[in-house]
Amino acid sequence: MTTFWLINVRLEKGFKYENDRIAGTETEICHLKIENGKIADITHSVPNDEAKQIDAKQQLLLPSLRDMHIHIDKTYYGGPWKACTPLTNGIFTRLEEEKELLPKLLPTAQERAEKMIELYLKNGHTHIRTHCNVDPIIGLGNLEATVNALKKYEDVLTYEIVAFPQHGLLRSDSVQLIRDAMKNGATLVGGVDPATVDRNIEKSLYTIFDIAVENNKGVDIHLHDPNTLGAFTFERMAHYTKEAGLKGGATISHGIALGDLQGDSLTEMAAVLKDQEIDVTTTVPVNRATIPIPTLDQFGITVSVGHDSITDHWSPFGTGNTIQKLGTLAERFRTSDEYSLSRTLKYGTGGVTPLNENGDRVWPKVGDDATMMLVNASCSAEAVARRASVQSLFFKGKKVESKLAESNPVQV
Repeated sequence: MTTFWLINVRLEKGFKYENDRIAGTETEICHLKIENGKIADITHSVPNDEAKQIDAKQQLLLPSLRDMHIHIDKTYYGGPWKACTPLTNGIFTRLEEEKELLPKLLPTAQERAEKMIELYLKNGHTHIRTHCNVDPIIGLGNLEATVNALKKYEDVLTYEIVAFPQHGLLRSDSVQLIRDAMKNGATLVGGVDPATVDRNIEKSLYTIFDIAVENNKGVDIHLHDPNTLGAFTFERMAHYTKEAGLKGGATISHGIALGDLQGDSLTEMAAVLKDQEIDVTTTVPVNRATIPIPTLDQFGITVSVGHDSITDHWSPFGTGNTIQKLGTLAERFRTSDEYSLSRTLKYGTGGVTPLNENGDRVWPKVGDDATMMLVNASCSAEAVARRASVQSLFFKGKKVESKLAESNPVQV
């Protein structure tokens, strides 16, 4: 593999203190030697060997981003503008729409998925977890398009594919289809609202975990139900996680009920989730009570962010810009001090931050994968607060370039 130097890189060095309070972030300019996809050296000395040099122009180096909840298989992105139709029957309005819409979208599903992947790369992502519709309407068609799209980008990102029974695992009789999906490229077993959609919490959860164990995979379940119904579903999910031996392999997506719990109820629920190392992914919604992300983090629950959709029949919103979403998260929880802003970065990087809680540099280190991005900011805190733009992206030492030529919009 190519050896090169990334010179004039701004790295975070530590925190600045004023009266025992963190008031800023110290940085320094360094030069990184990239060899065989890894960081081979970090030095202050100007390199004098024959290796190629790329000038970072004193831009800030940060870990690359991870979107942990997106649906790249069904989107209007890359095509003409189309707003959503009014909801008349909640989630079921959209499910009925999909019966006609998904077959129409299928011929261009791979092309639109590739356009979304390109958007994610542009915005600094090197990992995507995408949920992919598997149901009697579309069969494994969307899964095939998703797998084909992602395989084209295996040299610049990693990915996970959740076999997602959007219309209900039991409600749409999709059990065998999900089993088939796990043998055709899906890497996680999905589900949606065992109570509201499947109308049978126990059977739905048992089946999801049974398929996961059968394939030695994890699970990621959409849980939108609020209040006590949602909380009860969390408890049953934790039970099945333990029974299946999948500790550390289960994700709650959305987890709306976590935004309804307070006091002892939240503390007790956090203990249940932590016991089985169940993590949570959120879109940081602003149209309803946002789950208490900082509090969950303090309880030791791993929280990550995702965009869910980028202009589709569910929502006309979504940007694919995780730095922007982290800024929204910080605003939502009134996070404005240097330390808290800098820690917010971890929700978009899989927990990686340049400095640890004590202000010691823990990333990058010699031996780390050279998977990283350059942004136009002086420090992590500024990058989050000011929604810094991504200037360059590297994946295991490879500078990521666009694979798509300019083309006409995809017609739906």
